[in-house]
Amino acid sequence: MNAIKSVQSARVGKAASMPRPSVAKSIRGRRALKVEATVVVGLAADSGCGKSTFMRRMTGVFGGVPKPPAGGNPDSNTLISDSTTVICLDDYHSLDRKGRSGAGVTALDPKAQNFELMYEQVKALKEGKSVEKPIYNHVSGLLDPAETIKSPEILVIEGLHPFYDERVRELLDFKIYLDISDEVKFSWKIQRDMAERGHSLDSIKKSIEARKPDFDAYIDPQKKEADIIIQVLPTQLVPDDEGKILRVRMIMKDGLKLFDPTYLFDEGSTVSWIPCIKMFYGPDTFYGEEVSVLEMDGQFDKLEELIYVESHLSNTSAKFYGEITQQMLKNSGFPGSNNGTGLFQTIVGLKVREAYERITKKEMATA
Repeated sequence: MNAIKSVQSARVGKAASMPRPSVAKSIRGRRALKVEATVVVGLAADSGCGKSTFMRRMTGVFGGVPKPPAGGNPDSNTLISDSTTVICLDDYHSLDRKGRSGAGVTALDPKAQNFELMYEQVKALKEGKSVEKPIYNHVSGLLDPAETIKSPEILVIEGLHPFYDERVRELLDFKIYLDISDEVKFSWKIQRDMAERGHSLDSIKKSIEARKPDFDAYIDPQKKEADIIIQVLPTQLVPDDEGKILRVRMIMKDGLKLFDPTYLFDEGSTVSWIPCIKMFYGPDTFYGEEVSVLEMDGQFDKLEELIYVESHLSNTSAKFYGEITQQMLKNSGFPGSNNGTGLFQTIVGLKVREAYERITKKEMATA
């Protein structure tokens, strides 16, 4: 490890079982005329952890506005844009809401998932085929008629279990995990469910406690499989009981062929840098593997000031200086745009683009 560096710089500004389609009938036999296979990205996280915001940031890097399939079910969970298709893995529930209640299992329990169909359909899409994918209706809790999904350039599967089944995991080219600490998750859920849904504090606490055993058993262990983990923690700078100021860590596995870890100042060094926010970079180990960690604690007063931070980052996978700031400004209305969640989600989006280009040997234009 190189000598520790400390840099002080100018201020930046402060169920009953649900019917499931047979695998044979749910996959279209004719292969589309494609030169290369679809690149498949997996995103794992618990409910209410920012998957939707991350999806919008990442797909925005590839261009277009993600929309449900044209003319299809308005309650579809699928989002399609110019180059990407995002599939919600809730669509592979094998038990509906009533069935889960009757069986005494939560949606986090693998018993409530149809991994066989998930594997067959992700495999087919990766091979360039179309599938008839089920739709889990989050309003009714039932399984709606299937929708046709065509093989895209980039397929993103997001949900609770993208890395749980080994067969599905082996189909993934890039794996991302959003790791939200219990304290922050609780603060976020209170803000959302009390302010927007009128839930009581007691009901929120009971809901979190009921899910935690299955989360610890089935969801959290998947992060060891991820190539990049975005970890969101309470700030260490000031007292903040509301979880509005965050400490965010981007944990990147070393030695992967598809992307190079982003670093601050000098690669491989341990660096602590305090403009108005605190940034840290250094090597570490995670589940016994060598990783590089980039950390940001605090938030920007003005998003335009991010350009100063961007100038001190290397290996960001940006195609030009200022692209990160440009993407952040474009999505300034998204949650987390003034802190490390937005910054690191944007960088991961650029890493996915870099991985796509390395796999396909095809240059992708900036969006």
